[in-house]
Amino acid sequence: MRGPLTLTIGAKTALAVAVAAVTVSTVIGVLVHHLTQAHQLATARSELDQQLVDDAYDYAAARKSPARINPADLPEPVALAVRNGVRVTYLQGGTRPVLWAAAEVSDHEVLALSRSYAPEARSLAVLDRTLCAVGTAATVLVSLAGLLLGVRMGRRAEVAARTAEDIANGDLDARVRPGGRDEIARLSAAVDTMADALGARLEAERRVTADIAHELRTPVAGMSTAVGLLPPGPATDLVGRSVRNLCALVENVLEVARLDARAATVDTEERQVSAMVRRAVTALEGIEVRVTADTVVTTDPRRVERILANLASNALRHGSPPVEVEVDGPTVRVRDHGPGFQPGLFAVLHTSGPQRFRTTVPGTGTGLGLTIAVGQARLLDARLTFRNHPEGGAEAELSLPERPSE
Repeated sequence: MRGPLTLTIGAKTALAVAVAAVTVSTVIGVLVHHLTQAHQLATARSELDQQLVDDAYDYAAARKSPARINPADLPEPVALAVRNGVRVTYLQGGTRPVLWAAAEVSDHEVLALSRSYAPEARSLAVLDRTLCAVGTAATVLVSLAGLLLGVRMGRRAEVAARTAEDIANGDLDARVRPGGRDEIARLSAAVDTMADALGARLEAERRVTADIAHELRTPVAGMSTAVGLLPPGPATDLVGRSVRNLCALVENVLEVARLDARAATVDTEERQVSAMVRRAVTALEGIEVRVTADTVVTTDPRRVERILANLASNALRHGSPPVEVEVDGPTVRVRDHGPGFQPGLFAVLHTSGPQRFRTTVPGTGTGLGLTIAVGQARLLDARLTFRNHPEGGAEAELSLPERPSE
């Protein structure tokens, strides 16, 4: 079944202008028709009545006149009115309208005068056709003007809406740059102001994130050195793991800050895909690597290994074993056998730009690992997609370009 028809603001404006034009044209046409009709009838009645008076004088003076005495075709309403002592004018309708004027000149003698009303009827018909033609032309012209106005308004509103969508998708440089002083211009100016404020706030947030991570590097490095001086033991191992996790967190935050500021650089070289995969998962346990087809690509191997290590670590942390890494030419797939991605995460994972710590459902978020993977893939002009495998589990697919982007 098809959904309900949705009209754009341009179509609504054009339709409203067309309806208003039709209404105004119809009202004016009907009004002019009735006024003209009443004026014609009043004029014709007055002239015929005056002629009847003149004929009555001629009849009294025994002079010839076009008036008739007691005509056989005298309409019954006229005869009744005259018998009551009223001088009357009467329009007899039909295909051939006739205008009558009659008066009583003596006992039971009716002097009547008639003439065809067809000329007035034809004149009124011509007027109606003229009004219809003029009204139609005016309606078409006004409707076209309304359509042009509506299309212009619709395009301006569409530009503002698309710009707002681009800003929501991470393009903080998008601007409407409105012109004019109407409501749509005010809306467009508000969108630009919102983008400026959002960009300034995000920039301040990036700077704070980078400054905090940079300031933490020195004390964390000192902690790493101090751990090396502790005597071996379970407590030392626990502190050492915590310090290493803290070091990795600080480096991840710095990497996100560099990706946010677009200050990261790419150093490309030719590497075999399977070799990069094995290097990426060397320090991880429970990873099965399967090479279906291998190839050599020109890319930044450090960043590719970082992406694959983050994907594999995320699969081990949030999925269930076994975690499989398949190399299929320039494409690498990382799959676990856990519950899969939450539906609310797909919109976050496929948005433009790193979204650190972003969460869409309670207790579930992308964290820094996937954030860095998404940012690094875009930096390498690679395609990173996420989906739930038909047989169960979450699957991430990294497609590397076989040639470096310019």
